[in-house]
Amino acid sequence: MDKLQRLLQNKILILTICAAGIGGTFQYGYNISIINAPASYIQVFMNTTWLERMGVPLESNTVLLLWSFTVSAYPLGGLTGAVAAGPMAIMLGRKMSLLLNNGFVIIAAALSGCSRMAKSFEMIMLSRFLTGVNAGVSMNIQPMYLAESAPKKLRGAVALTSASFTALGLVLGQVVGLRELLGGEESWPFLLASNVVPALIQLTALPWFPESPRYLLIDRGDKESCVSALQKLRGTSDLSAELEEMLAEQAAVKGQRAKNPWELFQNPGQRWQLVSIVVLSSAMQLCGNDSMYFYAAYVFQEAGIPEDKIPYVVIGTGSCELITSVTCNMIIDYAGRRPLLLGGYIFMAAWAIVFMVALSQQTQISWMPYLSMACIFAYILSFGIGPAGVTGVLPTEVFDQMSRPAAYMICGSLLWFNLFVVGTAFPFIVKSLAHFCYIPFLVVCVCTALYVWFFLPETKGKSFLEISEEFGKRNFKAKTRGGFYKGPEEIKTTSL
Repeated sequence: MDKLQRLLQNKILILTICAAGIGGTFQYGYNISIINAPASYIQVFMNTTWLERMGVPLESNTVLLLWSFTVSAYPLGGLTGAVAAGPMAIMLGRKMSLLLNNGFVIIAAALSGCSRMAKSFEMIMLSRFLTGVNAGVSMNIQPMYLAESAPKKLRGAVALTSASFTALGLVLGQVVGLRELLGGEESWPFLLASNVVPALIQLTALPWFPESPRYLLIDRGDKESCVSALQKLRGTSDLSAELEEMLAEQAAVKGQRAKNPWELFQNPGQRWQLVSIVVLSSAMQLCGNDSMYFYAAYVFQEAGIPEDKIPYVVIGTGSCELITSVTCNMIIDYAGRRPLLLGGYIFMAAWAIVFMVALSQQTQISWMPYLSMACIFAYILSFGIGPAGVTGVLPTEVFDQMSRPAAYMICGSLLWFNLFVVGTAFPFIVKSLAHFCYIPFLVVCVCTALYVWFFLPETKGKSFLEISEEFGKRNFKAKTRGGFYKGPEEIKTTSL
């Protein structure tokens, strides 16, 4: 617990984490959950608006199509934000990118808040797109900013707070979306516009905290500002060891410019890093965790929970993810990255099998709905303890400073694209496979666990340069055998 105590002693680092998180990945979780409560009211609003414009009501299929466009606008915006995040992080810096990113949410809140008054459901669609852009940028830049600002021994825990803020946003969105608060028929525009509050908090708080020291030194070449930022973040003047490590990293990438995503695919020196983040980023959305929320209401209803009480029980599912992400945050720098990822996917695979069996026997055995309910909570807990948080930490650790923004662009694009694919395909999977709809997710979990076991090295407690050298040995293994590879020093001085 000495690491946790050191973290608690450093108030500036903690406040930086909170300031970055509240307007960062918190918005991702919050905006995913607040759209669920007013879904029926927004569809009625669409139909009423169309009736007033055209004199005829919309057909039910057309209303459903318009609602699908509204929901799909969020991941489409997220994909746009993920692509924009890399250039923003390079040109504007990590902190300034997070600050300017709040502009998308402020515009989105104004659009959704005024949509009913303006009698325009198109404003809601545009609002959801802009909200997605905000989430796409923050999901990439926040973990990068925090991991670059954290000391080596706490890097995993600090970067993992991004997942904790996502889960916190998810839970608070579910709570605020209750009918007793802002989820009622009259108040839903205020619910959709409530995401402006975290944005304003970040705009007020984050300017007081320093930019990423690594960005200042390696990207900007500003050693004086880097030392000043380190002193604020560490609360100590003894920075020689950490500064020496950063200077070594600066020397390793000297003469290089920031990479583009396609350059990572062309570079054999980053082959295994790229494969690792592609596999893990894809698996994070393709593992079926979000689809568990799709089944939650049905399973809870079958278990005998009154329909008007189900929204309160659903809050428990989000709370599970929050609890496990906080737990993972506390143990990641003790347990390591590989065990958490491996354990998470193995447990998810096991619970997927139990869940499918329970669903198939739902109407045959009286206590099966309770087992299904337990599986939902267990699956979400397994996801939260490893994949939910560790996946976002790895791109920072396995790529150097010049490649990191491009790596996050790839990760973010995959995350949002796969979110869209799962959301679109899952209803058809359910229709085709019925109770065995989790077979594709089971295959993803098993394959990912095997990849982690055989190919992913541990990064706990290692400097960025040490991790880069370890992957360098894997990438150039064939050349080493042939006598062409000269060792890590050659990588460090070669302009890629």
